[in-house]
Amino acid sequence: MSITNPLKILIVATEVTPYAKSGGLGDVAGSLPKALKNCGTDVRVVFPRYKTVRENLMENLSYLDSFTVNLAWRRQSASIYHFLGDADVPMYMIQNDYYFRRDGFYGYYDDYERFAFFSKASVEFLAKADFQPDVIHFNDWQTGLGCVYLKDVYGGFIFFENVKSLFTIHNLQYQGVFGREALWAADLNDGYYNSGKLEFYSNISYMKAGLTYSDAISTVSETYAKEIQTSQYGYGMDGLLRERSDRLFGIVNGIDAVYTPATDPRIFQNYDINSLELKSHNKKKLQAMLNLPVSDDSPMIAIISRLVDQKGLDLVAVAMNELMGKDLQLVILGTGDGRYEHLFKDYAWRYPDKLSANIMFNEDLAQKIYASADMFLMPSLFEPCGLGQIFAMRNGTVPIVRKTGGLADTVKHFSEKSGQGTGFVFDDYVASGMMWAVNEALKTYRNPAAWRKIMINGMSSDFSWDKSAAKYIELYQALKDGDI
Repeated sequence: MSITNPLKILIVATEVTPYAKSGGLGDVAGSLPKALKNCGTDVRVVFPRYKTVRENLMENLSYLDSFTVNLAWRRQSASIYHFLGDADVPMYMIQNDYYFRRDGFYGYYDDYERFAFFSKASVEFLAKADFQPDVIHFNDWQTGLGCVYLKDVYGGFIFFENVKSLFTIHNLQYQGVFGREALWAADLNDGYYNSGKLEFYSNISYMKAGLTYSDAISTVSETYAKEIQTSQYGYGMDGLLRERSDRLFGIVNGIDAVYTPATDPRIFQNYDINSLELKSHNKKKLQAMLNLPVSDDSPMIAIISRLVDQKGLDLVAVAMNELMGKDLQLVILGTGDGRYEHLFKDYAWRYPDKLSANIMFNEDLAQKIYASADMFLMPSLFEPCGLGQIFAMRNGTVPIVRKTGGLADTVKHFSEKSGQGTGFVFDDYVASGMMWAVNEALKTYRNPAAWRKIMINGMSSDFSWDKSAAKYIELYQALKDGDI
Protein backbone atom coordinates (compact mmCIF):
# COMPACT_ATOMS: atom_id res chain seq x y z
CA MET A 1 0.00 0.00 0.00
CA SER A 2 1.50 3.33 -1.06
CA ILE A 3 0.49 6.73 0.32
CA THR A 4 1.85 10.03 -1.04
CA ASN A 5 2.12 11.69 2.38
CA PRO A 6 2.04 8.88 4.90
CA LEU A 7 1.54 9.40 8.59
CA LYS A 8 4.90 9.49 10.35
CA ILE A 9 4.91 7.67 13.68
CA LEU A 10 7.69 7.02 16.21
CA ILE A 11 6.99 4.26 18.73
CA VAL A 12 9.01 4.58 21.94
CA ALA A 13 9.15 1.44 24.08
CA THR A 14 11.52 -0.14 26.59
CA GLU A 15 11.12 -3.60 25.10
CA VAL A 16 10.43 -4.88 21.60
CA THR A 17 9.88 -8.50 20.57
CA PRO A 18 11.93 -10.40 19.45
CA TYR A 19 14.96 -8.32 20.44
CA ALA A 20 14.11 -7.58 24.07
CA LYS A 21 11.00 -8.86 25.81
CA SER A 22 9.74 -9.38 29.36
CA GLY A 23 5.97 -9.17 28.82
CA GLY A 24 3.05 -7.97 26.74
CA LEU A 25 4.56 -4.55 26.05
CA GLY A 26 7.29 -6.25 24.03
CA ASP A 27 4.71 -8.11 21.96
CA VAL A 28 2.81 -4.92 21.18
CA ALA A 29 5.91 -2.88 20.33
CA GLY A 30 7.13 -5.72 18.11
CA SER A 31 3.87 -6.39 16.26
CA LEU A 32 1.99 -3.09 15.97
CA PRO A 33 4.71 -1.37 13.88
CA LYS A 34 4.60 -4.15 11.27
CA ALA A 35 0.84 -3.78 10.93
CA LEU A 36 1.14 0.02 10.74
CA LYS A 37 3.80 -0.33 8.06
CA ASN A 38 1.57 -2.66 6.05
CA CYS A 39 -1.17 -0.01 6.24
CA GLY A 40 1.10 2.55 4.58
CA THR A 41 2.46 4.58 7.50
CA ASP A 42 6.07 5.64 7.91
CA VAL A 43 6.54 4.05 11.32
CA ARG A 44 9.79 3.70 13.25
CA VAL A 45 10.69 2.24 16.64
CA VAL A 46 13.26 3.20 19.26
CA PHE A 47 14.31 1.14 22.31
CA PRO A 48 17.33 0.79 24.62
CA ARG A 49 20.29 -1.34 23.63
CA TYR A 50 20.34 -3.68 26.61
CA LYS A 51 23.12 -6.12 27.34
CA THR A 52 20.72 -8.97 26.56
CA VAL A 53 19.38 -7.64 23.22
CA ARG A 54 19.27 -10.48 20.68
CA GLU A 55 21.54 -8.93 18.11
CA ASN A 56 21.74 -12.13 16.05
CA LEU A 57 18.25 -11.19 14.83
CA MET A 58 19.42 -7.82 13.49
CA GLU A 59 20.68 -7.72 9.93
CA ASN A 60 22.72 -4.78 8.69
CA LEU A 61 23.08 -3.23 12.15
CA SER A 62 24.91 0.05 11.74
CA TYR A 63 26.10 2.98 13.83
CA LEU A 64 24.30 6.25 13.10
CA ASP A 65 25.55 8.96 15.47
CA SER A 66 26.21 9.96 19.09
CA PHE A 67 25.12 12.91 21.18
CA THR A 68 25.10 14.04 24.81
CA VAL A 69 22.01 13.98 27.03
CA ASN A 70 21.94 16.34 29.99
CA LEU A 71 20.43 15.04 33.23
CA ALA A 72 21.05 17.61 35.96
CA TRP A 73 24.72 17.14 36.87
CA ARG A 74 25.19 14.13 34.59
CA ARG A 75 26.17 14.40 30.95
CA GLN A 76 25.59 10.99 29.44
CA SER A 77 26.44 9.82 25.95
CA ALA A 78 23.74 8.31 23.73
CA SER A 79 24.86 6.31 20.71
CA ILE A 80 22.30 5.49 18.04
CA TYR A 81 22.30 2.21 16.14
CA HIS A 82 19.99 1.44 13.25
CA PHE A 83 18.67 -1.64 11.43
CA LEU A 84 15.63 -2.79 9.48
CA GLY A 85 13.24 -5.05 11.37
CA ASP A 86 10.44 -7.25 10.08
CA ALA A 87 8.36 -5.69 7.30
CA ASP A 88 11.32 -3.31 6.79
CA VAL A 89 10.34 -1.20 9.81
CA PRO A 90 13.29 1.10 10.69
CA MET A 91 14.47 0.26 14.20
CA TYR A 92 16.73 2.40 16.39
CA MET A 93 18.58 1.45 19.56
CA ILE A 94 19.95 3.96 22.02
CA GLN A 95 23.13 2.69 23.64
CA ASN A 96 24.52 3.78 26.98
CA ASP A 97 26.44 1.07 28.76
CA TYR A 98 26.26 2.79 32.15
CA TYR A 99 22.47 2.51 32.17
CA PHE A 100 21.70 -0.52 30.02
CA ARG A 101 24.61 -2.95 30.04
CA ARG A 102 23.03 -4.89 32.91
CA ASP A 103 21.19 -8.16 33.34
CA GLY A 104 17.46 -7.72 32.83
CA PHE A 105 15.54 -4.57 32.02
CA TYR A 106 13.94 -3.26 35.22
CA GLY A 107 14.26 -3.32 38.97
CA TYR A 108 17.41 -1.25 39.52
CA TYR A 109 17.83 1.45 42.19
CA ASP A 110 18.32 4.12 39.51
CA ASP A 111 15.46 3.19 37.18
CA TYR A 112 14.14 6.72 37.58
CA GLU A 113 17.36 8.04 36.01
CA ARG A 114 17.79 5.27 33.44
CA PHE A 115 14.36 5.82 31.92
CA ALA A 116 14.52 9.60 32.19
CA PHE A 117 17.66 9.32 30.08
CA PHE A 118 16.00 7.02 27.57
CA SER A 119 12.86 9.16 27.34
CA LYS A 120 14.87 12.32 26.73
CA ALA A 121 17.20 10.64 24.27
CA SER A 122 14.26 9.14 22.35
CA VAL A 123 13.06 12.67 21.57
CA GLU A 124 16.47 14.28 21.00
CA PHE A 125 17.76 11.63 18.58
CA LEU A 126 15.11 12.49 15.95
CA ALA A 127 17.15 15.34 14.51
CA LYS A 128 20.11 12.96 14.13
CA ALA A 129 17.88 10.41 12.39
CA ASP A 130 16.41 13.13 10.15
CA PHE A 131 12.88 11.98 11.04
CA GLN A 132 10.15 14.41 12.02
CA PRO A 133 7.14 12.36 13.20
CA ASP A 134 3.55 13.52 13.29
CA VAL A 135 3.01 11.55 16.50
CA ILE A 136 5.37 10.07 19.08
CA HIS A 137 3.73 7.05 20.68
CA PHE A 138 5.08 6.55 24.20
CA ASN A 139 4.39 3.32 26.12
CA ASP A 140 3.97 2.77 29.87
CA TRP A 141 5.55 4.56 32.83
CA GLN A 142 9.14 4.09 31.68
CA THR A 143 8.54 6.56 28.84
CA GLY A 144 6.08 8.89 30.63
CA LEU A 145 8.64 11.69 31.00
CA GLY A 146 8.95 11.73 27.22
CA CYS A 147 5.59 13.50 27.08
CA VAL A 148 6.93 16.17 29.47
CA TYR A 149 10.14 16.68 27.52
CA LEU A 150 8.26 16.91 24.22
CA LYS A 151 5.73 19.45 25.46
CA ASP A 152 7.69 21.60 27.90
CA VAL A 153 11.37 21.25 26.99
CA TYR A 154 11.34 20.91 23.20
CA GLY A 155 7.87 22.15 22.28
CA GLY A 156 9.18 25.64 21.53
CA PHE A 157 11.60 24.38 18.85
CA ILE A 158 10.35 24.58 15.26
CA PHE A 159 11.27 20.92 14.67
CA PHE A 160 8.91 19.75 17.43
CA GLU A 161 6.15 22.40 17.45
CA ASN A 162 3.65 20.26 15.48
CA VAL A 163 4.62 16.86 16.92
CA LYS A 164 1.84 15.30 19.02
CA SER A 165 2.09 12.59 21.66
CA LEU A 166 0.08 9.48 22.42
CA PHE A 167 0.68 7.69 25.73
CA THR A 168 -0.44 4.07 26.09
CA ILE A 169 -1.16 2.42 29.45
CA HIS A 170 -0.35 -1.28 29.29
CA ASN A 171 -0.85 -1.85 33.03
CA LEU A 172 -1.82 0.98 35.37
CA GLN A 173 -0.70 -0.96 38.43
CA TYR A 174 2.94 -0.19 37.56
CA GLN A 175 3.31 3.59 37.87
CA GLY A 176 7.00 4.43 38.15
CA VAL A 177 6.73 6.10 41.56
CA PHE A 178 9.94 7.63 42.94
CA GLY A 179 11.02 10.18 45.52
CA ARG A 180 11.00 13.92 44.84
CA GLU A 181 14.70 13.78 44.02
CA ALA A 182 13.80 12.10 40.72
CA LEU A 183 12.83 15.53 39.38
CA TRP A 184 16.37 16.80 39.81
CA ALA A 185 17.86 13.67 38.30
CA ALA A 186 15.54 14.01 35.31
CA ASP A 187 16.68 17.61 34.74
CA LEU A 188 13.28 19.01 35.75
CA ASN A 189 12.62 21.63 38.42
CA ASP A 190 10.48 21.77 41.57
CA GLY A 191 7.72 23.47 39.63
CA TYR A 192 6.60 19.97 38.60
CA TYR A 193 6.13 18.97 42.22
CA ASN A 194 2.43 19.76 42.51
CA SER A 195 -0.75 17.73 42.18
CA GLY A 196 -1.58 19.20 38.77
CA LYS A 197 1.69 17.94 37.34
CA LEU A 198 3.92 15.05 38.50
CA GLU A 199 3.40 14.95 42.28
CA PHE A 200 1.67 11.77 43.42
CA TYR A 201 1.04 11.24 47.15
CA SER A 202 4.24 13.09 48.13
CA ASN A 203 6.25 11.34 45.45
CA ILE A 204 6.77 11.63 41.69
CA SER A 205 5.01 9.33 39.20
CA TYR A 206 6.29 8.80 35.66
CA MET A 207 2.94 7.23 34.77
CA LYS A 208 1.23 10.45 35.86
CA ALA A 209 3.66 12.40 33.67
CA GLY A 210 2.42 10.51 30.62
CA LEU A 211 -1.23 10.85 31.60
CA THR A 212 -0.93 14.59 32.27
CA TYR A 213 1.30 15.79 29.44
CA SER A 214 0.29 13.58 26.49
CA ASP A 215 -2.08 14.88 23.82
CA ALA A 216 -4.09 11.65 24.01
CA ILE A 217 -4.11 8.50 26.12
CA SER A 218 -4.88 4.97 25.02
CA THR A 219 -5.06 1.66 26.78
CA VAL A 220 -5.27 -1.89 25.55
CA SER A 221 -9.00 -2.63 25.71
CA GLU A 222 -12.24 -0.67 25.76
CA THR A 223 -13.44 -2.19 29.03
CA TYR A 224 -10.14 -1.45 30.78
CA ALA A 225 -10.40 2.19 29.61
CA LYS A 226 -13.66 2.41 31.53
CA GLU A 227 -12.48 0.40 34.55
CA ILE A 228 -9.42 2.57 35.23
CA GLN A 229 -11.70 5.58 35.71
CA THR A 230 -13.03 3.92 38.90
CA SER A 231 -11.41 3.77 42.32
CA GLN A 232 -11.35 -0.04 42.16
CA TYR A 233 -9.03 -0.17 39.15
CA GLY A 234 -7.57 3.34 39.00
CA TYR A 235 -4.72 2.91 41.51
CA GLY A 236 -5.05 6.55 42.54
CA MET A 237 -5.10 7.83 38.95
CA ASP A 238 -8.86 7.49 38.42
CA GLY A 239 -9.60 11.17 39.10
CA LEU A 240 -7.05 12.31 36.53
CA LEU A 241 -8.32 9.77 34.00
CA ARG A 242 -11.89 10.94 34.48
CA GLU A 243 -10.71 14.51 33.86
CA ARG A 244 -9.08 13.40 30.61
CA SER A 245 -11.77 10.91 29.58
CA ASP A 246 -12.46 12.82 26.33
CA ARG A 247 -8.88 11.98 25.32
CA LEU A 248 -8.85 8.37 26.59
CA PHE A 249 -9.32 5.53 24.10
CA GLY A 250 -9.35 1.72 24.34
CA ILE A 251 -7.87 -0.38 21.53
CA VAL A 252 -7.55 -4.16 21.96
CA ASN A 253 -4.17 -5.71 21.17
CA GLY A 254 -3.83 -8.12 18.29
CA ILE A 255 -1.52 -11.07 17.74
CA ASP A 256 0.84 -12.00 14.91
CA ALA A 257 0.12 -14.62 12.26
CA VAL A 258 3.15 -16.55 13.58
CA TYR A 259 0.85 -17.97 16.28
CA THR A 260 -1.35 -19.75 13.72
CA PRO A 261 -1.36 -23.53 14.43
CA ALA A 262 -1.51 -24.33 10.71
CA THR A 263 2.05 -23.06 10.23
CA ASP A 264 3.62 -22.65 13.70
CA PRO A 265 6.91 -24.62 13.59
CA ARG A 266 7.09 -24.84 17.39
CA ILE A 267 4.17 -27.21 17.90
CA PHE A 268 4.22 -30.99 17.53
CA GLN A 269 1.54 -31.27 14.82
CA ASN A 270 0.14 -28.52 12.62
CA TYR A 271 -3.63 -28.30 12.20
CA ASP A 272 -6.33 -25.85 11.24
CA ILE A 273 -10.05 -25.28 11.55
CA ASN A 274 -10.71 -28.07 9.04
CA SER A 275 -8.47 -30.63 10.72
CA LEU A 276 -9.22 -30.22 14.42
CA GLU A 277 -8.79 -33.93 15.00
CA LEU A 278 -5.03 -33.39 14.61
CA LYS A 279 -4.97 -31.20 17.72
CA SER A 280 -5.16 -34.32 19.88
CA HIS A 281 -1.74 -35.39 18.55
CA ASN A 282 -0.27 -32.32 20.19
CA LYS A 283 -1.98 -33.17 23.47
CA LYS A 284 -0.62 -36.73 23.53
CA LYS A 285 2.89 -35.61 22.63
CA LEU A 286 2.83 -32.99 25.38
CA GLN A 287 1.50 -35.49 27.92
CA ALA A 288 4.40 -37.82 27.12
CA MET A 289 6.88 -34.93 27.28
CA LEU A 290 5.59 -33.83 30.71
CA ASN A 291 5.27 -37.37 32.10
CA LEU A 292 1.48 -37.21 32.35
CA PRO A 293 -0.72 -40.20 31.49
CA VAL A 294 -1.23 -40.20 27.72
CA SER A 295 -4.96 -40.09 27.08
CA ASP A 296 -7.47 -37.97 25.22
CA ASP A 297 -10.26 -38.78 27.67
CA SER A 298 -9.31 -36.38 30.46
CA PRO A 299 -9.50 -32.69 29.52
CA MET A 300 -6.29 -30.71 29.88
CA ILE A 301 -6.47 -27.24 31.46
CA ALA A 302 -3.50 -24.91 30.97
CA ILE A 303 -2.31 -21.90 32.97
CA ILE A 304 0.44 -19.90 31.26
CA SER A 305 1.04 -16.82 33.34
CA ARG A 306 3.12 -14.73 35.64
CA LEU A 307 2.41 -16.37 39.00
CA VAL A 308 1.07 -13.30 40.79
CA ASP A 309 -2.14 -12.23 42.49
CA GLN A 310 -3.26 -10.10 39.53
CA LYS A 311 -3.68 -13.24 37.47
CA GLY A 312 -6.25 -14.70 39.88
CA LEU A 313 -3.96 -17.36 41.28
CA ASP A 314 -5.33 -16.83 44.80
CA LEU A 315 -8.62 -18.21 43.43
CA VAL A 316 -6.79 -21.16 41.91
CA ALA A 317 -5.01 -21.79 45.23
CA VAL A 318 -8.35 -21.94 47.09
CA ALA A 319 -9.75 -24.36 44.50
CA MET A 320 -6.75 -26.68 44.12
CA ASN A 321 -8.17 -29.59 46.12
CA GLU A 322 -11.43 -29.38 44.22
CA LEU A 323 -9.60 -29.25 40.89
CA MET A 324 -7.45 -32.24 41.76
CA GLY A 325 -10.59 -34.18 42.64
CA LYS A 326 -11.89 -33.89 39.09
CA ASP A 327 -11.13 -35.93 36.01
CA LEU A 328 -8.69 -33.50 34.41
CA GLN A 329 -5.04 -32.67 33.93
CA LEU A 330 -3.57 -29.28 34.86
CA VAL A 331 -0.45 -27.90 33.16
CA ILE A 332 1.23 -24.82 34.68
CA LEU A 333 3.90 -22.69 33.00
CA GLY A 334 5.33 -19.53 34.53
CA THR A 335 7.32 -17.92 37.31
CA GLY A 336 6.46 -15.36 39.96
CA ASP A 337 5.65 -15.23 43.65
CA GLY A 338 7.37 -17.97 45.63
CA ARG A 339 4.16 -19.02 47.39
CA TYR A 340 2.54 -19.90 44.07
CA GLU A 341 5.65 -21.57 42.70
CA HIS A 342 5.84 -23.76 45.84
CA LEU A 343 2.08 -24.40 45.82
CA PHE A 344 2.10 -25.80 42.30
CA LYS A 345 5.28 -27.80 42.83
CA ASP A 346 3.76 -29.30 45.98
CA TYR A 347 0.57 -30.33 44.20
CA ALA A 348 2.59 -31.73 41.29
CA TRP A 349 4.47 -33.92 43.78
CA ARG A 350 1.19 -35.05 45.41
CA TYR A 351 -0.67 -35.57 42.11
CA PRO A 352 1.98 -36.48 39.50
CA ASP A 353 -0.67 -37.98 37.19
CA LYS A 354 -2.77 -34.84 37.26
CA LEU A 355 -0.50 -31.81 37.43
CA SER A 356 2.66 -30.71 35.66
CA ALA A 357 4.27 -27.62 37.21
CA ASN A 358 6.81 -26.00 34.90
CA ILE A 359 8.26 -23.15 36.96
CA MET A 360 10.03 -21.36 34.13
CA PHE A 361 9.17 -19.39 31.07
CA ASN A 362 9.88 -20.93 27.71
CA GLU A 363 8.15 -19.56 24.62
CA ASP A 364 8.47 -22.79 22.64
CA LEU A 365 6.90 -24.77 25.47
CA ALA A 366 4.20 -22.12 25.82
CA GLN A 367 3.19 -22.57 22.19
CA LYS A 368 3.17 -26.34 22.57
CA ILE A 369 0.83 -25.97 25.53
CA TYR A 370 -1.50 -23.55 23.71
CA ALA A 371 -1.76 -26.06 20.85
CA SER A 372 -2.21 -29.08 23.14
CA ALA A 373 -4.54 -28.04 25.95
CA ASP A 374 -8.31 -28.27 25.76
CA MET A 375 -8.93 -25.28 28.04
CA PHE A 376 -7.02 -22.20 29.17
CA LEU A 377 -7.67 -20.79 32.66
CA MET A 378 -7.19 -17.03 33.21
CA PRO A 379 -9.27 -15.87 36.23
CA SER A 380 -7.63 -12.44 36.52
CA LEU A 381 -8.39 -9.89 39.21
CA PHE A 382 -7.90 -7.30 36.47
CA GLU A 383 -6.53 -7.62 32.94
CA PRO A 384 -5.73 -4.59 30.76
CA CYS A 385 -5.90 -6.71 27.62
CA GLY A 386 -4.39 -10.14 28.03
CA LEU A 387 -2.85 -12.08 25.17
CA GLY A 388 -3.03 -15.59 26.61
CA GLN A 389 -6.75 -15.96 25.96
CA ILE A 390 -6.24 -14.75 22.37
CA PHE A 391 -3.36 -17.17 21.78
CA ALA A 392 -5.56 -19.93 23.22
CA MET A 393 -8.54 -19.19 20.94
CA ARG A 394 -6.28 -18.98 17.88
CA ASN A 395 -5.18 -22.54 18.73
CA GLY A 396 -8.68 -23.89 19.38
CA THR A 397 -8.09 -23.97 23.14
CA VAL A 398 -11.15 -22.76 25.02
CA PRO A 399 -10.60 -19.91 27.51
CA ILE A 400 -12.12 -19.84 31.02
CA VAL A 401 -11.87 -16.23 32.19
CA ARG A 402 -13.22 -13.61 34.54
CA LYS A 403 -15.26 -10.79 33.02
CA THR A 404 -12.79 -7.93 33.37
CA GLY A 405 -10.77 -5.65 31.08
CA GLY A 406 -9.62 -7.18 27.83
CA LEU A 407 -10.95 -10.59 28.85
CA ALA A 408 -14.49 -9.14 28.80
CA ASP A 409 -13.84 -7.63 25.35
CA THR A 410 -12.37 -10.74 23.73
CA VAL A 411 -14.18 -13.75 25.25
CA LYS A 412 -17.93 -14.25 25.03
CA HIS A 413 -19.70 -16.86 27.17
CA PHE A 414 -20.75 -19.93 25.19
CA SER A 415 -24.38 -20.99 24.87
CA GLU A 416 -25.09 -24.52 23.66
CA LYS A 417 -28.59 -23.41 22.69
CA SER A 418 -27.48 -20.66 20.32
CA GLY A 419 -24.06 -22.05 19.45
CA GLN A 420 -22.62 -18.57 20.04
CA GLY A 421 -19.64 -17.72 22.22
CA THR A 422 -15.94 -18.48 22.48
CA GLY A 423 -15.35 -19.46 26.11
CA PHE A 424 -16.66 -19.56 29.66
CA VAL A 425 -16.92 -16.35 31.65
CA PHE A 426 -17.64 -15.65 35.32
CA ASP A 427 -18.30 -12.29 36.99
CA ASP A 428 -17.54 -12.22 40.71
CA TYR A 429 -13.95 -12.53 41.90
CA VAL A 430 -14.51 -15.62 44.08
CA ALA A 431 -13.25 -19.19 43.79
CA SER A 432 -16.81 -20.54 43.59
CA GLY A 433 -17.43 -18.34 40.53
CA MET A 434 -14.29 -19.63 38.86
CA MET A 435 -15.24 -23.23 39.60
CA TRP A 436 -18.73 -22.65 38.17
CA ALA A 437 -17.08 -21.64 34.88
CA VAL A 438 -14.68 -24.62 35.03
CA ASN A 439 -17.59 -26.99 35.60
CA GLU A 440 -19.52 -25.45 32.70
CA ALA A 441 -16.48 -26.05 30.49
CA LEU A 442 -16.06 -29.64 31.69
CA LYS A 443 -19.73 -30.35 31.05
CA THR A 444 -19.56 -28.93 27.53
CA TYR A 445 -16.38 -30.90 26.82
CA ARG A 446 -18.44 -34.08 27.15
CA ASN A 447 -20.59 -32.92 24.22
CA PRO A 448 -18.30 -33.34 21.16
CA ALA A 449 -20.52 -31.36 18.79
CA ALA A 450 -20.80 -28.40 21.15
CA TRP A 451 -17.08 -28.52 21.94
CA ARG A 452 -16.16 -28.53 18.26
CA LYS A 453 -18.44 -25.53 17.73
CA ILE A 454 -16.83 -23.48 20.49
CA MET A 455 -13.35 -24.32 19.18
CA ILE A 456 -14.34 -23.16 15.69
CA ASN A 457 -15.88 -19.97 17.07
CA GLY A 458 -12.63 -19.09 18.81
CA MET A 459 -10.41 -19.95 15.86
CA SER A 460 -12.65 -17.90 13.54
CA SER A 461 -12.42 -14.75 15.67
CA ASP A 462 -10.47 -11.87 14.15
CA PHE A 463 -7.67 -10.84 16.48
CA SER A 464 -5.29 -9.71 13.76
CA TRP A 465 -3.14 -6.64 14.25
CA ASP A 466 -4.59 -5.17 11.04
CA LYS A 467 -7.88 -4.50 12.82
CA SER A 468 -6.16 -2.82 15.79
CA ALA A 469 -3.71 -0.92 13.57
CA ALA A 470 -6.60 0.68 11.68
CA LYS A 471 -7.93 2.08 14.97
CA TYR A 472 -4.49 3.42 15.93
CA ILE A 473 -4.15 5.09 12.54
CA GLU A 474 -7.51 6.78 13.02
CA LEU A 475 -6.30 8.07 16.40
CA TYR A 476 -2.92 9.23 15.03
CA GLN A 477 -4.67 11.06 12.18
CA ALA A 478 -7.03 12.81 14.58
CA LEU A 479 -4.03 13.96 16.63
CA LYS A 480 -2.21 15.22 13.56
CA ASP A 481 -5.31 17.08 12.32
CA GLY A 482 -5.92 18.67 15.71
CA ASP A 483 -9.25 16.93 16.16
CA ILE A 484 -8.23 15.73 19.62
